Formats: sequence, C-alpha cells, structure tokens
Amino acid sequence: MKTSVNEKGRVVCCRCYVSGRVQGVFFRATSRREAERLGLTGYAKNLLDGRVEVVACGDAAAVEALREWLHQGPPSAQVTAVVCETLFGEEYRGFSIG
Repeated sequence: MKTSVNEKGRVVCCRCYVSGRVQGVFFRATSRREAERLGLTGYAKNLLDGRVEVVACGDAAAVEALREWLHQGPPSAQVTAVVCETLFGEEYRGFSIG
C-alpha cells in the first residue's frame, strides 16, 4: 500500500476491479457515498468489459473498509470477484464518478 504521509497519518491507495452484476445497479454512486462516508478520495468508473474500477486513497483502515464493502456493493449488485492492487504516487481531490 502507498506509504506517503499527510497530517492525518498514513495514507494508502489501491485500485480494485469489481466483477459481476455491477453496472446498472448504482454501484458507482453507492461506492462514492461509501468512500465519502469513510473520508476517502479517488473515483469509480464503468469499464467496457462490464467491470467497475474503483480507486481509493486515504487512511489505511478506511481503504480496507471500502475494499471489504466492494465484495457486497449495493443491494441490487451481484459481485463475483474483487481484485485489488496497490498504487503509488496517486493523489485525488474528492471522490468522482467516471
């Protein structure tokens, strides 16, 4: 995980690819709501192959909480897989939907 430091402490970033029934079920909007609740920055966007890509940066515990949430997503989603990777040198303002 990313190990740069800001005034709040350790900051980490990760990119996750979420597979399953994740498009057309408000996955991105709900991901943004959850990320903002956790104080994270980054984005969520649909990919052409049907997956959703989520990048999240912030407190390590908050990033881990979002990663766990991605395995469920919103009630109408059917998540079959979540694959995450560590990112380095990323910075975002807010959490956007692409």
